[in-house]
Amino acid sequence: MYRHIFLALLLVFFSGQLFAEITKKLQAEDVFELEYANDPQISPNGLKIVYERRSNDIMTDSTSSDLWLIASDGSGHRPLISGTKNVSSARWSPDSGRIAYIQSTGTGTGIFVRWMDSGLTGLVSNLRESPTNLTWSPDGRWLAFVMAVPKQSDPIAKLRKKPDGADWSEPVKVIDTARYRWDGRGFLEPAHEHIFVVPSDGGTPRQVTSGDFNHGGGLSWTPDGQRIVFSSNRHAGWELESGESDIFSVKVTDGTLIQITNQQGGESNPVVSPNGNSIAYISNPNEMVAYNPRTLNLMDIDGSNSRPLTNKLDRQVSNVYWAGNRQIFFQYDDRAIRKVARVNLDGDMRVLVEGLGSTSLGRPYTSGRYSVSLDGTIAYTHGTAYRPAEVAVVKSRRSKILTTLNDDLLNARSLGQVTAIGYASSFDGQDIQGWYITPPDFEEGKKYPLILEIHGGPHSAYGPYFSAEMQLMAADGYVVFYNNYRGSTSYGEDFAMLLHYKYSSVEDFADHMSGVDFVIDNGIADSNNLFITGGSAGGIASAYAIGLTDRFKAAAVAKPVVNWVSKTLTADSYIGQISHQFPGMPWEELEHYWQRSPISLVGNMVTPTMLITGEEDYRTPISETEQLYQALKLKGVDTVMVRVPGASHGIAGKPSRLIAKVDNILAWFSRYRTDLEVTN
Repeated sequence: MYRHIFLALLLVFFSGQLFAEITKKLQAEDVFELEYANDPQISPNGLKIVYERRSNDIMTDSTSSDLWLIASDGSGHRPLISGTKNVSSARWSPDSGRIAYIQSTGTGTGIFVRWMDSGLTGLVSNLRESPTNLTWSPDGRWLAFVMAVPKQSDPIAKLRKKPDGADWSEPVKVIDTARYRWDGRGFLEPAHEHIFVVPSDGGTPRQVTSGDFNHGGGLSWTPDGQRIVFSSNRHAGWELESGESDIFSVKVTDGTLIQITNQQGGESNPVVSPNGNSIAYISNPNEMVAYNPRTLNLMDIDGSNSRPLTNKLDRQVSNVYWAGNRQIFFQYDDRAIRKVARVNLDGDMRVLVEGLGSTSLGRPYTSGRYSVSLDGTIAYTHGTAYRPAEVAVVKSRRSKILTTLNDDLLNARSLGQVTAIGYASSFDGQDIQGWYITPPDFEEGKKYPLILEIHGGPHSAYGPYFSAEMQLMAADGYVVFYNNYRGSTSYGEDFAMLLHYKYSSVEDFADHMSGVDFVIDNGIADSNNLFITGGSAGGIASAYAIGLTDRFKAAAVAKPVVNWVSKTLTADSYIGQISHQFPGMPWEELEHYWQRSPISLVGNMVTPTMLITGEEDYRTPISETEQLYQALKLKGVDTVMVRVPGASHGIAGKPSRLIAKVDNILAWFSRYRTDLEVTN
């Protein structure tokens, strides 16, 4: 009897230990253990899926990408190319017998081909620059790709000859291009992107386009393998045009160019039908406004008889595939949910898949991709609020999730619950969609500190997807609220245009604060314990908000713009940003630029503020952060500046930087947080 009692007590003890493990909150170090699937490519025969399995390495502080293979029925899940840091862009040959992919070689970037029957792999070509848009010819004999070709830049002054043995400084560099610097890449060497072809069994790449223009926008072969269809802006003065492009075809043998479209706006991403009679493509009007809708169109192979297929959808479309010669697949976002749909040549549309997403670990942006086989089987990245992306399939309208990449970790973690809400903005009654995450140990009747986290863009969207950053904030005892304020995508053109020339403003500020008040009024958040953060456009909105209210106990403003005059004249995005987001040049519309700038409100700012930006950020240069930091110091407001060495605009691009970002935000907020046990 006593033995049975002892065993029962022992079972209770170990069950309690197991339960404690299962309900452990997400830890910062767990970021290194998270994985996600990306770019699932289903074979043309519909039997196999190759995908990128992305994981983090705690020893090298990097994200590696391996290629894994899985059958479309979920069997045979195994690595294909693993143990490398950079392998991507896997693409099936038309006969499903080979896979081409791109991988770093140590001396450059290589295009490789793997024969699936033997498992043998061959280096097709080792390239001096990184290729993109890898595409098989219909007969499988050739691979096309896009690669930058350096352009010789002539010096202004002739170099002086230095004496033998003299040690002079490095020669000056002359810049005369409009696009001379890019975030994440630094100062650009003069170059143009051109289309190349190379035999798929190895050989010398051959350039098939020419001229001082960029070519790409997705490559599509004609069925006879004679021509490649692509998009480019080959106008004189193209460098100062943003969003303009036309569709061309180039003859592979001699480079003969044919211009297929010549419309105002951007025509891009052409895909030739299997029979070669038609081209599906995406267009946008490229009007000088903040938001331009993208539409799926169809035209004859010579450019005639062009017509829209999704003009009634009022959503941005992308990632186009043909299914036979009568139906076209594409993806779009609708109220923060990414979907795959099919449209016939008469414009009749049917949604086939919902829930693509979670192909990133940081914040819950809409994301995800799909591919489709010849028999219509769809492989896609399936995302939820509680798991990063998995590989899934839809066949004969039945869906199945094939992988469980994070169950080993997340089954032993208790995550915050994500709840969707809808509410009216106090500014004009506009319907706004949002979400809040409660702490894993949330107790009904208790009010918690609240963090408002604002997305970037501003023409982008959050959704009900996994976010390591927000889950870590919730694990620290906060309710985390985020929303898709006016200007966000996936709600239609009218909603996106509500932020036209108003970035940021009292209007989107009202969208945020109305959501905060909604959560407070529902008895979840403590109105005396409010905090605000956001990055990029969210950093702008955060800085603007603390110039309009003192309700927040502390702010963490990440990579903001604070002065639109200096930003547009120093950042890498100046050409498109000025033409689409402002009514004129800074020297013509100075008052407007000043109104949109958070620095104009600095006289009102009293909120303790942390600023965090990458030292090599060229999108929202750190000089913007320094302006607000110095202004707040002059005002006597408690402020700190956190500089991220070596980081560009993506300050959470490395696992340790994601952790450091969250750690610093939470540490800053903890200085001002008061955990009063307030109950209803």
